[in-house]
Amino acid sequence: MKIANLGGRAHIVTPNGGIDVAAASMGHFSSNPKELVVRVPELCVWFEGADMALDPSLSTTGLQADLSKLDAPIADPGQIFAIGINYPGHVQESGMEVPEHPMVFTKFPSSLAGPDAHVPLPSGTVDWEVELVVVIGEPGRNISKDKAMNHVAGYCVGQDYSDRISQFVTDPAQFCMAKSFEAFSPIGPWITTPDEVDVSSLRLTCANAEEVLQDGNTADLIFDVPTLIAHLSSVCELRTGDLIFTGTPEGIGAVRTPPKFIKDGWSITSSIEGLGSIKNTCGVQ
Repeated sequence: MKIANLGGRAHIVTPNGGIDVAAASMGHFSSNPKELVVRVPELCVWFEGADMALDPSLSTTGLQADLSKLDAPIADPGQIFAIGINYPGHVQESGMEVPEHPMVFTKFPSSLAGPDAHVPLPSGTVDWEVELVVVIGEPGRNISKDKAMNHVAGYCVGQDYSDRISQFVTDPAQFCMAKSFEAFSPIGPWITTPDEVDVSSLRLTCANAEEVLQDGNTADLIFDVPTLIAHLSSVCELRTGDLIFTGTPEGIGAVRTPPKFIKDGWSITSSIEGLGSIKNTCGVQ
């Protein structure tokens, strides 16, 4: 199942468009995507048994074709966690060693944006990082690895835009502010539920128009999704709607010779097999 956010209302994405969940269920399910994700298993059962020959007023056409219709599938997460150097290729290109424990930082919720968002460039050193994003459904603390997947509502595509000047303005470097400018955390295009996709081996790519910038696979994650959930929940309570950016593969611009950064007018498309794509125009608006 794919759950999209259209104007603040949760819609199930179908080949023919989107179905307004609250309207179609006559109020049994919330219209708020964040409130809905904790009930994903129940929602899937309802959807499989429901009569989808619905009143046309409950359906919106073109959701899959026009990303401009969609908002971030979770618009108000309480927490956004992000994981650094979580792919061997990215570790190598960064000149670091494979970490023994996940490297965790945060992206502030005010940086969240939708799948078609325009991304302003605060400097000439903004970098790209395509990432698999995990959406938490059932909240919890001290979640074991073998129970971790019970807390996953689904997955979406994310971009961890980074202003490298801000990141390395101090020594040691800082991450949170440099990765939290306006629209620096676009996600989407929708939440794909775990019953529909196995994220253990998915191709993920980042491109500027026809130029491929990154091409990796989630099979290479150093710390997989259950490990990350167990680690994060050992310290923080994971809450419904929280997001986990799981790290980026090799191919970032900062470590190239010479360094390469996003220019005004670039169109960054971030894609993950089975989850879809988001597309952001970057630069002066």
